[in-house]
Amino acid sequence: MASVSSFSYALVFFLFFFFAAITSAQLSSTFYDTSCPNALSTIQSAVKAAVAKEARMGASLLRLHFHDCFVQGCDGSVLLDDTSTFTGEKTAKPNINSIRGFDVIDTIKSQVEAVCNQTVSCADILAVAARDSVVALGGPSWTVLLGRRDSTTASLSLANSDIPPPTSDLSALISAFSKKGLSTSDMVALSGSHTIGQARCTSFRARIYNETNIDSSYATSLQSNCPVSGGDNNLSPLDVSTPTTFDNFYYRNLVNKKGLLHSDQQLYNGGSTDSQVSSYNTNSATFFSDFAAAMVKMGNISPLTGSSGEIRINCRKTN
Repeated sequence: MASVSSFSYALVFFLFFFFAAITSAQLSSTFYDTSCPNALSTIQSAVKAAVAKEARMGASLLRLHFHDCFVQGCDGSVLLDDTSTFTGEKTAKPNINSIRGFDVIDTIKSQVEAVCNQTVSCADILAVAARDSVVALGGPSWTVLLGRRDSTTASLSLANSDIPPPTSDLSALISAFSKKGLSTSDMVALSGSHTIGQARCTSFRARIYNETNIDSSYATSLQSNCPVSGGDNNLSPLDVSTPTTFDNFYYRNLVNKKGLLHSDQQLYNGGSTDSQVSSYNTNSATFFSDFAAAMVKMGNISPLTGSSGEIRINCRKTN
């Protein structure tokens, strides 16, 4: 009887520490409430100022968080600069001459450091800035879970392989998101981030000259700013209707065959995701709630917590 009792106590202690360990590795909305109570308001003010100065910056900051989370998890690795002894992710094909907003993150980080020295991670700043950018452009809000730490590594190869390119077919998109623990439904909702922002001509040239599932007048209008050759960096809005407002018009465009990227139109092209696109087209509230939930889920991809990683002082380099 004693041995059974001893075993029971041992099991209880094991389970207690096991679940405590799990809990400590999870993120929390109140992580900085004591250590840096002004962190969130400081980030929000800086994001509002940046987006007021240039509306496109909201999309750029949202995209930084996405490109961060899809490579090694949400760990701030996308922010690390290349050095003579270190190769970051900024020169990966999905990122080079494309991702932007690093100066804004630098500004936010310096302002946060001024109120709480080496307390708030760059990875958390990206997560909060993404939310605040969406809100600043008229989109939904959500509670950002916090407590991520910053990586001391980056992966050029994973950035090249794990961020889905704009040429992706539906099956490739589903697979890329599934690899990160995100469902097809999450993927369709998160794709709605393309209701804001712009894309370079090189990302959609093949679509507007070669594809048939595109509104002909829309294709013609795009061709004027994206010639067959040259003009690779010329920009066009991902949402032709309301390019600087976070709304559900992205899905309306897809229904009308006005998706800018090949990967956009794949969501409404006679496949398994058509019904979800149709739903979002007619119900912006459903899109908003699904998008918010999917952002929380994406923000929870493989974070570094506890004593893993570090809190960078400068987001561009390890300590």
